[in-house]
Formats: sequence, structure tokens, C-alpha cells
Amino acid sequence: MATFARMMKGQVRNYSAPLDMAIPAAKQKYIPSSGTYPKGFSVSGTHVGVKASNTKFPDLALISSETPCSAAAVFTTNKFQAAPVQVSRDILKNRQGQGIQSVVINSGCANAVTGKGGLEDAVSMGKTVDECNGLHEPSTLVMSTGVIGQRLPISKILDKIPTGHANLSSTHDAWLSTARAICTTDTFPKLLSRTFTLPSSPGRTYSLAGMTKGAGMIHPNMATLLGVLCTDAPVEPSALQSLLKHSISRSFNSISIDGDTSTNDTIAILANGAAGGAPISSSSSNDYAAMQEVLTSFSQSLSQLVVRDGEGATKFVTVRVQNSPDYESARLIASTIARSPLVKTALYGKDANWGRILCAIGYTQGVAPGTVVPEQTSVSFKPVDGSPILKLLVNGEPEQVDEERASVILQEEDLEIVVDLGGGEKGQQGLGGEEAVYWFCDFSHEYVTINGDYRT
Repeated sequence: MATFARMMKGQVRNYSAPLDMAIPAAKQKYIPSSGTYPKGFSVSGTHVGVKASNTKFPDLALISSETPCSAAAVFTTNKFQAAPVQVSRDILKNRQGQGIQSVVINSGCANAVTGKGGLEDAVSMGKTVDECNGLHEPSTLVMSTGVIGQRLPISKILDKIPTGHANLSSTHDAWLSTARAICTTDTFPKLLSRTFTLPSSPGRTYSLAGMTKGAGMIHPNMATLLGVLCTDAPVEPSALQSLLKHSISRSFNSISIDGDTSTNDTIAILANGAAGGAPISSSSSNDYAAMQEVLTSFSQSLSQLVVRDGEGATKFVTVRVQNSPDYESARLIASTIARSPLVKTALYGKDANWGRILCAIGYTQGVAPGTVVPEQTSVSFKPVDGSPILKLLVNGEPEQVDEERASVILQEEDLEIVVDLGGGEKGQQGLGGEEAVYWFCDFSHEYVTINGDYRT
């Protein structure tokens, strides 16, 4: 009986998706109750049952525009690239980012490391959507997520694509259902929308919407995630690709959960221009600069939802590295801290063990010479409630840490770690103040539980 009790206790998941897929109460606040979605786009989430254990939840997502779109995407750098990654990359290349009209996504099976048959399955998914749209050229991007090394139940998927197409809708509920259809170990669907204006048309309102999935195997480049962004702003393909790349480098490629990356990762954006206005084509234009700011900020907000849903995570941590001689060095240091198992487990244990942060700074590879000078390095905890920072290390000298206050700060769900490579005011004068930000979560017992039985 004692053994059985221990086994049952191990199945209780306080910070991850319940076995009945109900959304935990603590995560409900991240689900939007309404949204403003881009003109000309409609979506649907359909139940297929890609995994036999899924008997009712949507697992086939379809995003479609009434008119052809400019499109761009950023793909995984993993050498074992899944079939849908290869197929979608080829479509974008052959069409030069023009004339893309839909994205189809299945969850439950990654269609990765599945050989020639997997490629044929990915092609057939896109082709079936194109046929539903009355198109004869490849115009649909394909994504998949789930278990690696297994073939898709392709007949079941192809049979349900027409159903998904018939149910396309522009309502908030449809967008939310579609966002849920791409989830795997996620505990909640990740969906955001936003309106904005551009300098050339101050009286015209544009919309941007995005959905993403991801909760484990998260670390650049890229993380184990999928994402689709849609806007009714007019953007030329070449400009769209550079806008997406910049925004991803400061958002989806600046998050970490466990330091692993996968085979299927894709973020795509479609721009159909349905809201009108002059097309954005030049990186030197005011509209381009404004769009870059909007897209980067939006992508950061969307990517942060992935961290908040990290498998077994109890904390959302921002690490801010300041006063670096260059951005890339600061980013490397922030990334190293974010993926340190010792830093992450200390935070889970609510232990102000700043020595682990310092070690991660010190062993970071690839930083510019002179970036890390022990006598100029400071580390602090910054509470999210606006109270004064807790200094741990100042100019290489340890502070007398108030352990009681540290414990109070570490009880909160959100925390910011500030690393100043120049020692505060002196650093601002000496190094020039380059800064990089990363978002990550802690490591808990539950992360091991989730991933120990993920496949079975």
C-alpha cells in the first residue's frame, strides 16, 4: 500500500496539465476573453484523434486568408529537420514569400524522422488544404508537433481537413479553439491580439494576432514551439522576413525552459494587406521602424506565455544583463544563466544562492574579451512589486544578504535577476550600456515526472 501511495503521489501534477486536460486555475488569467483579429483571416480547430488517447479535443488547426498573403518564417536549426519544416521551407523559397494563403497544423505527432513517407504526408496535408481553397499551386504551410519518429495517421487527418475548412470562422472562440488545437503538454492555449497604427496612415487601424505552443524542450535556436502570426497590414515579403527575424531574435529566441531544442520548430507570419494602406517595402521607412517595434513587442509578449507554461515551472524569471560592451556578449551571458540547472533548481527551492548565477556568468563561452571583469560585476534580485532591489554582489564584493527578505522575494511567481557587468554608475560611463534580456523558468520535480512518461 505504501508503494502504491507513492506511485499515486507521483502522478499529481500541480503545475502541469491535469490528465483531463482542464486548464489549471492559476493559468486561466492568461487566456483572453476577447480579441481584435486581422481582417480577411479565418481559423478553425478540429478534432481528429491523432493520438488515440485524444477522444475529444481539437488537434488540427487551420488558419486561412481570403486573399493571397506575403509570408515569412523562421525554422529550427536542428539538423534532424522534420518533414513539415522541409516542405514549408521549400514552398516559401519557391514562391519567394508570395501567394501563401493558409497554414495547417496537427498536434499529437511531429512527423519527424519519418523518411520519404513523412515528406509525402506533409505535402498531402498542404495539397488537401489548397484543394479546399480551389488552388492548384502549393499555397499552404504545414506544421506538426508531438512525438518524434512516428508516422502520422494521415488518412484520418486528410479526411478531417475539409471539415476544418468548412468550419473556418473569424470569431474569438474560433481563434481560441485553433490555439488549443496546436497544444501538446501545454496547460493553456496561447493566443494574443493587438491593434496598431502606422505613420503613413495614422487614421487607419491594423490588427495583429498570434498563437503559439510550447512548454518543454525550449531553448534557442529555436525552441520546441510552433507559432503563427497574422496581420492585415500590407508588408512586402522581403521586408516581412527581416521584420520577423529581428523580432524572433528578441523574443522566441530569448526564452529558455530546459536548454533543449527540437526538430519541428517554426514561427510563420502572414500579411494579407486587407486593411489597406501603402505596402511596407523598405527598411529605411518610418512604417518599417514602427512595424518592427510593434512586431517585436508583440512577439515578446507571446513568447513569454511559453515560459509561463514551462513544464512543471513555478516561477517566471527575467534575467537582464546590463552594461556589456556589445549586445551579443550580453545575450550569451543571459542565455547561460537561463539554462543553468543549478540556477533553476535554486530558484525552485527559493534559495538566494547567487554564487550559481556568478558561476554561469564566469563560464559563458564566446563573450568578447574584457566583457566580464570580476571587480566590476554586480548581481541583484529586483522584486516585481516595485520595492528596492536586493543587492547580492556589488563590484565583485559580496553583500550581507538579508535572507529573510530574499525568502520573501523568492516566494513570488515573478522575479527579475539583474546582472550589471560594469558595476552600476561606473559601468554606464565605462562600457556604454548594451543590454540583453532573457526569460526563463525554474526546474521542479514535476518537470522530471512529465518528461519521464511523455511518450508512454
